[in-house]
Amino acid sequence: MPKTPRNPNPRSLLVIKPSSLGDIVHGLQVIQSVARRFPECRITWVARDRFAPLVEAAPFVHEVIHFQRKNGLRGILDVMKTLRAANFDAVWDMQGLLRSGLMAAAAKSPVKWGRRDSREGAGLFSRKVKLPAGEGPHHAIPVLQEFARTLGVEEEVSIPLELRTGPEFPWKAFFEGDPLRRFVIFTDSRGAEKEWPKFGPLTRLILEQIPNSRVAWCAGQSAAPDFPIPEGRFLNLTGCPFDEMIELARQPSVFIGNDSGPMHLSAAVGNRVLAIFGPTSPARFGPWPPGSPRTASIVAPGGKLADLTPEAVFEAVRELIARD
Repeated sequence: MPKTPRNPNPRSLLVIKPSSLGDIVHGLQVIQSVARRFPECRITWVARDRFAPLVEAAPFVHEVIHFQRKNGLRGILDVMKTLRAANFDAVWDMQGLLRSGLMAAAAKSPVKWGRRDSREGAGLFSRKVKLPAGEGPHHAIPVLQEFARTLGVEEEVSIPLELRTGPEFPWKAFFEGDPLRRFVIFTDSRGAEKEWPKFGPLTRLILEQIPNSRVAWCAGQSAAPDFPIPEGRFLNLTGCPFDEMIELARQPSVFIGNDSGPMHLSAAVGNRVLAIFGPTSPARFGPWPPGSPRTASIVAPGGKLADLTPEAVFEAVRELIARD
């Protein structure tokens, strides 16, 4: 493919990053840095309809094109039709799959960048950004920062990720008080192999040993502790709608959970986060940035989550909330 010129001062940018939740959070963190460098640049984002409300909450994203993934090929063609009617100074395919490559191909722009590690032929439609220096696999943030470097943006992502105020829910008063005594526990993940099975005993330890603590559970699947709960100190939002799950992850609190999108969102908005890992690596999938006093990861012995004790996780929680 011929060499693609760089635009040193883009007036419009198309970001194609339909999913998933954690990847969109990382993309938003990078785009926030770009928007601060180029405040006059109009940013358009293609997002899966399920995740679009989160992107729409970002004040630096001006337009969100909803990708109706459930519509299959029809959904892809609808997005392509919309993109053909617009012009952009630059297009970034941050997804790197065939559907995002086709969307990038449909967009009118003199500059199109895609991932070096793209799959399914997506790399045919754009010039590839570099991979981060050093041996991989790499965390998503430095991978996506290579897109920003095509515009000369070298700044590290900043915390917090700025988002507009979300919807009000009746449980908001539950989080009043010291955020280091408020705990959000996300009990599931995208894959069962990444789900730690002992959040019930951990919750009991928190309620018994941390004075004035309150714990909220959240997950896509309904669940509940198997012990008596002190009145007013536990909130069960498992099985709640997606928008409520997103808002809960944003509450000022200590977040505890598996390798998951809500974990990355909670870290991005500035909460303290303890991420629990088994078969996946915190170096690649952990909360960003690594080494921050606000975040920590605990890895199960031998990668087997069943062998990670509630006591070990509780000690990691106590250490995290004791940090300055």
